[in-house]
This record gives sequence, C-alpha cells and structure tokens, in this order.
Amino acid sequence: MLEQIKSTAAFIQNKISIQPEIGIILGTGLGGLVKEINIQHTIPYEEIPNFPVSTVEGHSGKLIFGELGGKNVVAMQGRFHYYEGYDMSRVTFPVRVMKFLGIQKLFVSNAAGGVNASFEVGDLMIINDHINLFPNPLIGKNMPELGPRFPDMSDAYNKEFIAKAKKVAAANNIKVQEGVYVGLTGPTFETPAEYKYMHIIGADAVGMSTVPEIIVARHMGIPCFAMSIITDLGVPGKIVPATHAEVQHVAVLAEKKMTIIMKELMKII
Repeated sequence: MLEQIKSTAAFIQNKISIQPEIGIILGTGLGGLVKEINIQHTIPYEEIPNFPVSTVEGHSGKLIFGELGGKNVVAMQGRFHYYEGYDMSRVTFPVRVMKFLGIQKLFVSNAAGGVNASFEVGDLMIINDHINLFPNPLIGKNMPELGPRFPDMSDAYNKEFIAKAKKVAAANNIKVQEGVYVGLTGPTFETPAEYKYMHIIGADAVGMSTVPEIIVARHMGIPCFAMSIITDLGVPGKIVPATHAEVQHVAVLAEKKMTIIMKELMKII
C-alpha cells in the first residue's frame, strides 16, 4: 500500500502548483464550503490512480486545491464509506495521500444523528472524542513509515483547536454543542433500541464516517478537528423516519454556520 500512496501522491503533485497545509473532508450535503475556497486546481477522483470513487448521492467526488482562511488547502468534496463495500484501507487511503502531499492538520465534517436529549435538528456539534464501532483501519501489518504500531488516541481531537473553535462560534453568535461521536458501519439508520444503546455507552451523536479517517490521521501524527451537523434525532419521543434526502436538506441549511467556524478557525491556527 505504501507504494500506491507514494505513486498517487506523486501523480497529484505533478498536477498542482501549491503544497496544502490543511486537509478537509466534506461530508453529506456539506460541499458548500468549497464555494469559499479560492480554487486553483480540481481533480475528479476517477482521474486519480488508486483512488476509490464515491457512490453516494451528495458526494460529488473531487479533490480541490486552493486557499481558504489564508491557508493552502486540499478538500475532498465527497468521502468514502465502509458501507459502500470498500475495505478500511480504501476508505482511509485519501488521508494517507494527503499526508504525503504535505498536510499538517485535518478538518473533517459529517452529518449525524443526535442522541443527546438537549440537541435539536440543525445543531452543530464539535466532536471532542469518539467511540469506534467500525473494524479498526489499522488492523493488519503496520508500516513504520506511516506511524507506530500502537498509536495513542487520548488526544484524537485537538483540544487547542476545539477551544479556538468555540471562541470563533461565540464571536459570531453561532450556537455550538460539544460531544462524543460514535462511528457505525451503516447503511441503515439506527433502530430506537440502537439509539438508546449509543446514548447509554456515552455517545452524543451517531454517524457512518469520520472515525476511520481520524484514526488514520492520528496514526500519522496529524492533529484533527471535526464537526457534525445534527440532521435527525434518535431521542425517545423525537424519533421520526429518516431519509438520506432529509439529511442532505438539513445539512445544507446548517452548513453556512459550520463554514464560518471552519474558515475563521483556519485563520488563527
């Protein structure tokens, strides 16, 4: 896999004229952040050697290079999921490639279901920890060139970034929640009993992404910041049937606030 990572990074480097310092992964319905990027290069996933191709509606499938918040960035407009049939090495492959392109920080966004009774649909949640219920993406032979065999995960979400993001939100009168995200395989939305279980074990929000990417980023020593848009609720008395279209709709409405936080945070880190 290491040779694939290196060859893919080399291919991309031959196509671009900037070195990104921040990587961004945009989730369901959250591609609007790209409108804020001063775009210099766009590469469709299908043109990139060894790259998977997103099969999910709302994930357009492009790697975008440009400037945002005074920083050179590379943004994944569309991510990959375990439920699409990719193994974990494929799901997280782009994060490995971004590291070899030079990123020093990773920003991640997602749409999630809230299981905290104080949450409302449309809330933004800064992730301060996670619970991994996926197969761990680091299972298998470890490559020392990528990271240690037993990486520490006590600081999966950078505390300095979280503190600064909360100040940015306050300065812009944006309400934010903070909590624990649990990563599940999907593609089904959760049953009421599963929502209850997630809350009992310590989750505030549930989703089908993010955790594998964060684990791999931390394996490579990249500090991370992540946010969820709460698009539906798994709270007793508030559970209604969820559809992907509704999730996308709520995400689009809330993404402007998330974009402000991410853009302003990039300026000050």
